[in-house]
Amino acid sequence: MVRFENVGVRYGVGPEVLRDINLHIEPGSFYFLTGASGAGKSSLLKLMYLALLPSRGCIQVFGEDISRTDRRKLPELRRRIGVVFQDFRLLSNLSIFDNVALPLRIAGDDEKRTRNNVAELLDWVGLGARLNDSPGTLSGGEQQRVALARALVTDPAILLLAEPLGSLDEKLRVEMQIELSELQRRLGRTFVHVTHSQEEALTMSDRVAVMRDGSIHQVGSPVEIYNHPSNRFVADFIGAVSYTHLTLPTKA
Repeated sequence: MVRFENVGVRYGVGPEVLRDINLHIEPGSFYFLTGASGAGKSSLLKLMYLALLPSRGCIQVFGEDISRTDRRKLPELRRRIGVVFQDFRLLSNLSIFDNVALPLRIAGDDEKRTRNNVAELLDWVGLGARLNDSPGTLSGGEQQRVALARALVTDPAILLLAEPLGSLDEKLRVEMQIELSELQRRLGRTFVHVTHSQEEALTMSDRVAVMRDGSIHQVGSPVEIYNHPSNRFVADFIGAVSYTHLTLPTKA
């Protein structure tokens, strides 16, 4: 579904912020990109939703080589990718309904079908009774659900989550971790979640990529990475929590 081969990125004439990225994200997987601040996670995610193009190397998205794809085709590819940002990016001057409907209206979808789809999706995330409210009246968890609904309304093949739980308190963050895991299993779609939290990466994912200073140091299942870290950095980073004593259920 998404494949990176020897990808590098630099901004202007500065040094590379991503170096020799090799990564294969398979359909239906829950993938986590983790590492400390400045590791390059956000830049890697921008490449995935085509907001950034590589300086070198090859990126394939849905079988398309991005470097060789007609730029006029990129918006079509982007519509198959949903994104949820940490700050949710809801528009305060629009109702909850209109926030979720916005991607469909921009794409020129039929208005009757848009209304039916948005109402159904808001019911599904438990906010069907709030569709005329403004985002400012919602709790952090409710805003999270609106952002998820907006990202899912176009029926994307892949959903990218840019540290969406980072601003939530501990109790709500745990609740949303469980909800996201259940949502991914129910939909069977590909999720890619960026986080600096080792706990989230170890307990929610199928596969984890551990990053540092613009490079991927190891890719594997949570058990593989915890039990067989590739180097001292990975061991120290993942070792900050005890994998065997985490309370959230791990995936089989």
